[in-house]
This record gives sequence, structure tokens and C-alpha cells, in this order.
Amino acid sequence: MTDRTQPHTVQVHTTAGRFGDTAAGTNRYPDRGPSTSKVIAVITGLPIGGTLLLFAGLALAGTLLGLAVTTPLFILFSPVIVPAIIVVGLSVAGFLTSGACGLTGLSSFSWVMNYIRQTHGSVPEQLEMAKHRMADVAGYVGQKTKDVGQKTKEVGQEIQTKAQDSKRT
Repeated sequence: MTDRTQPHTVQVHTTAGRFGDTAAGTNRYPDRGPSTSKVIAVITGLPIGGTLLLFAGLALAGTLLGLAVTTPLFILFSPVIVPAIIVVGLSVAGFLTSGACGLTGLSSFSWVMNYIRQTHGSVPEQLEMAKHRMADVAGYVGQKTKDVGQKTKEVGQEIQTKAQDSKRT
């Protein structure tokens, strides 16, 4: 038999690991960092969230200060019904404003963190979800405001009837 030389070919396949690492351990994408959209989200989200949290703190501090100043006046001038209704109404409005700003600021921080971590789908889906959450929160805050306003009105009417009854006797 004759010796036939058959050509042999050797193929080398390198396997790419996770994050673009090759088998040799070198990174294919050495200059890759956070995407532009992530940087923009952080640059816009953090100041907005921080500002809203600052407003929440200022609203809470102003409400507590106003309540501390007006409570002694309310005790001194308790027969006067109008200041009582004003104090209660402003206090409730201040607490609701503080809570709404705080909730909005924390939601902003949460959205930025979730966006950075990419725990949800694409940006339009996240925006749609955020719109629905904000609509739900706005509806809830509106309903609570109506409920508190109704209770304030009822308390004011009770105080007026008691004052009128005490005048008659």
C-alpha cells in the first residue's frame, strides 16, 4: 500500500466567559462603563429625589413649628371657633404635604435604584409603571384629603353646636 498523506486541520475555539472575558483572561471591552442613559438617570434622579426629601423635611418642620406656636394661642382663645378650625386644617394640610413630598422623593430614589440595577424591563415599561403608581398615589392622597377635610368640617360643626348649646344654658 502506498502512503497517502491526508491533510489534517486543527481548529482552536476560544470560549468567551461572562462579561466579555476570553479564555486567556483578557477583557474584550476594557473601556466599557455605565451607559449614557444610566448616567443621565442618576444625574437627574438624585437631585430631584433629594430636593423632594428636603421639601418634605421643611414642610414637616414648618408644620410642627406652626403647631407649637398656635397651640398655646388655641388654649388661650378656645372659645373662638374659627382659629381652631384654621389650626386643625393647616396642621392636617402640612402633614399631608410633608408625607406626599417624602413619598415622592423616596419613590424617585427607588426608581433610580431599580433603573440602575435593571430589575425591570425597558424604559417605556418602567415609565408606564411609574405613571400608574403615581396615579394610584395621587388618587389615594386625594381621597385621604377629602376624608380629613370632611372630618374637620364635622368636628367644626360639633364644636359650633356645643358652643351654641352652652350659650343657651
